[in-house]
Amino acid sequence: METMQRRVHLAFLVFPLVVFGAPRDESGPAQFTTTLSGCRRCCDSLDAPGSSETSPGTNSPRSVPYLIPEVRPYINLTILKGDKGDQGEPGIPGKWGKEGPPGERGAQGPKGNKGQMGAPGDPCKHQYAAFSVGRKKALHSSEGYQALIFDTVFVNLYSHFDMFKGKFYCYVAGLYFFSLNVHTWNFKETYMHVMRNDQEEVILYAQPSDRSIMQSQSLMLELRENDEVWVRLYKRERDNAIYSDDMDIYITFSGYLIKPSLE
Repeated sequence: METMQRRVHLAFLVFPLVVFGAPRDESGPAQFTTTLSGCRRCCDSLDAPGSSETSPGTNSPRSVPYLIPEVRPYINLTILKGDKGDQGEPGIPGKWGKEGPPGERGAQGPKGNKGQMGAPGDPCKHQYAAFSVGRKKALHSSEGYQALIFDTVFVNLYSHFDMFKGKFYCYVAGLYFFSLNVHTWNFKETYMHVMRNDQEEVILYAQPSDRSIMQSQSLMLELRENDEVWVRLYKRERDNAIYSDDMDIYITFSGYLIKPSLE
């Protein structure tokens, strides 16, 4: 505190000199000459006896001109610096900068606890279906309607075709292709239906002839789940028969899924 008072008093003493400066002549600094043999006080008159003014033409080595310097005091203001103040409050946060590049992948964390059991899902369904079966034995229709039973399996994917009933059961709804091939019998009629459930879809027919021929029928069906597709013989007034033998297979029935339904 005492140091601060001294600094204030010093500032009041020096301030007039800083503002007004040292007094000097308006016309510029005065030039004086003096001889090395005598002394002159700064308050003596220039015309006083004993003075010897050097004429402009005189080039005497004993006379030395000099200027009165202008006094400009300098004050180091750092000595008047006060103590450090308290820290101010933080300013308003600035705008968010641009997102930086992604960092490196961190280390793998510890294994978590086992979660709870989820809800049961829908039963698993195969999105494929195909079958191809045949028959070695000939058949004469003895009833009005008679299902065609097969005895040979070529393909029966997921067992969707029931060999005991001679029916294909649809487990995957969608678009299917079916094909039926038979060999006719001489002088006998061949009359058959490709059935969907209890509805006739197409007919395979051959008139009685003295020649036996291969006859075929094919179609595509849009099936729903649990639909049944099978083949039956239809007996009318004339004998209805299909030919085969125990060595070769003349009768085949095939089908496969082309595209499952979206639902």
